[in-house]
Amino acid sequence: MKSIFNQYYERYDAWYERNKFAYLSEIEAIKKVLPKEGKGLEIGVGTGRFAHPLGIEYGIDPSINMLKIARKRGIKVVVSYGEHLALRSSYFDYIAIIITLCFVQNPQKVLEESKRILKKEGKIIIGMVDRDSFLGKFYQRKKSLFYKEANFLDVKEVTNLIKKTGFNKLSYYQTIFNLPQEINSIEKPQKGIGEGSFIVISAQKR
Repeated sequence: MKSIFNQYYERYDAWYERNKFAYLSEIEAIKKVLPKEGKGLEIGVGTGRFAHPLGIEYGIDPSINMLKIARKRGIKVVVSYGEHLALRSSYFDYIAIIITLCFVQNPQKVLEESKRILKKEGKIIIGMVDRDSFLGKFYQRKKSLFYKEANFLDVKEVTNLIKKTGFNKLSYYQTIFNLPQEINSIEKPQKGIGEGSFIVISAQKR
């Protein structure tokens, strides 16, 4: 998986330019739950497309080529995997995991590591394409360069993993109500689930 992102990092980054309003819609949904201050980390930061506009200071990713771009965008980066974070415990105020969860080997371990490095009552923010949404089904059929090896999850599965790991106070926002290439203005995020394809889940460390 790492080799795909490392080899095609420029193609990955260009997607956000081609689908600008879908991307900005996702940003707006994440902003609904993102803390206004505190030390933040993005797991699977990629080229920094989310961390940079959201003001997330730190990022980890296994792809060196992607991290080179993230660094140019001002993110303090470390080469690492979400399942084995070389970061000290109880250090961050919040952690964002955007799209990444469907690409990792062990989602449960990533959440456990996130909990470990979060401060007491720290916040986790997960952005995901719901497997059961129209876009999730479209990506599974299309089998694009990046998504063909993804292990899509549905909201219920991720919710159960979050609770099992020891988080509570869950909240949900949704956006992307049309195919990304058909969106020509920012779609306003809505509370809840069931209509949008991109779901943002936030929860607090118990």
